[in-house]
Amino acid sequence: MRLKGKTAIVTGGASGIGEATVREMVKEGSHVLIADLNDSAGQKLAEELNSSETKVFYQRVNVTNEEDIANMVEKAVAEFGKLDIIFNNAGIGSIAPSIELSYEDWKKTISVNLDGVFLCAKHAIKAMIKNGGGSVINCASILGHVGQAATASYSAAKGGVVNLTRTLAIEYAKENIRVNAVCPGYIETPLLNQLDEATKKHLTSLHPIGRLGKPEEVAKAVIFLASDDASFITGANLLVDGGYTAQ
Repeated sequence: MRLKGKTAIVTGGASGIGEATVREMVKEGSHVLIADLNDSAGQKLAEELNSSETKVFYQRVNVTNEEDIANMVEKAVAEFGKLDIIFNNAGIGSIAPSIELSYEDWKKTISVNLDGVFLCAKHAIKAMIKNGGGSVINCASILGHVGQAATASYSAAKGGVVNLTRTLAIEYAKENIRVNAVCPGYIETPLLNQLDEATKKHLTSLHPIGRLGKPEEVAKAVIFLASDDASFITGANLLVDGGYTAQ
């Protein structure tokens, strides 16, 4: 097990990519704090996975609230004794032509998808420095690398995550803290399932591999980046996109 004895936080961990990552982390031997706003799903997942070998619990966390985030990290350290890994996965979607996008909606998307990643990384890194090292994995996107109509706030936020990842990696490499990102293509998650079939068919066609991604495929990339298998990898933005950005 690649994460045996490790401890982790997964934000947005109650569903989609976050849930898949929590499950994979537990399989690999890690203790996990699930952070989310979906209390019922988060508590249900924690109850399912908690065991004598791997401790799993849920905490309600708003990633735009720095006090929530500080408490989350403190709770993880108190429960587990240390913090080795954080997967900053919590995020929201936003679709609107730029001239129709309200400033309030712009700020909300940036706040959750970029500010939240910064704040979670900030507090996690503080704990990891005390611990002698750790691994931070941020969830960026293909839209942090390429543009797409009607995604101004989302693309701007994810582009910010891509470069924030590089900057944090440089700043904290000497502290034995690796900072990387996964950049998924379109993944079969509850968020994507809200789209109509015609839209999903079009999005599928954009991936040369011929299908949408699965949450567990992104989760396994996160596990790799969190593990010692990636011990010489930092500042990387790993594309998990079925070839979307290759064309």
